[in-house]
Amino acid sequence: MRIRVAHLYPDYLNIYADRGNIAVFDRRASWRGHELDVDAIGMGDAIVPGAHDLYYVGGGQDREQLLVAPDLAAKAKPLREALDRGAALLAVCGGYQLLGRGYRGFHGEDMPGAGVLPLETVAGERRLIGDVLLECELEPGWRETLAGFENHAGRTKLDSGAEPLGRVVAGFGNDGESGYEGCRLGRAIGTYLHGPLLPRNPWLADWLLAQALAHAGGGEPPQLAPLGDELEADAHAVSAGRAHSRGGR
Repeated sequence: MRIRVAHLYPDYLNIYADRGNIAVFDRRASWRGHELDVDAIGMGDAIVPGAHDLYYVGGGQDREQLLVAPDLAAKAKPLREALDRGAALLAVCGGYQLLGRGYRGFHGEDMPGAGVLPLETVAGERRLIGDVLLECELEPGWRETLAGFENHAGRTKLDSGAEPLGRVVAGFGNDGESGYEGCRLGRAIGTYLHGPLLPRNPWLADWLLAQALAHAGGGEPPQLAPLGDELEADAHAVSAGRAHSRGGR
């Protein structure tokens, strides 16, 4: 099956090797016989609901976020419609912040958000940096750990009743206080974890691919054939160990 991916602002939101997440989607799809088509969606380009099965937004510094924020906010309505129709989404770090209602930078810059995720972000005086480990339960009774690296000044507050991506085992998370990290809304996921995120967390890549395949085929998320993930498991173990030994929380 062909999985259509929209990569938003790849020329601006591309720090911390987060382009690697697209490479993981591509390789894990192709190993199972699926084809990944990636379209770059930049400034002024339209989002067409139904045209893509998976949306991806990477991370960027405040300067880049200031540049893309008004354009992304203008795309809010069709992006929300696309997600309402069942498309999947992964937003990392700066992209995660801009998919909320807005982000206020360290110097007071007000950046409009797309309002896709139920959250707001304000920069704090100290950056939250370090390895982080989460406990996640995206499906009832199915628990997994998510390991990565965080480096953000933002203090993200979820709305009351909003669902976090996971509980912080080690590290800071959304704000260094709540004990939670990220946000999940249906098939949409936002997180501060990067470096990139998916090579050391293949289960999350597969979960998102399954959601995208469900959108592409008009059915339920399929059970993907397992892959030999020994190297990925080793990378996850190293990252999780670092979080336990020197995580910020």
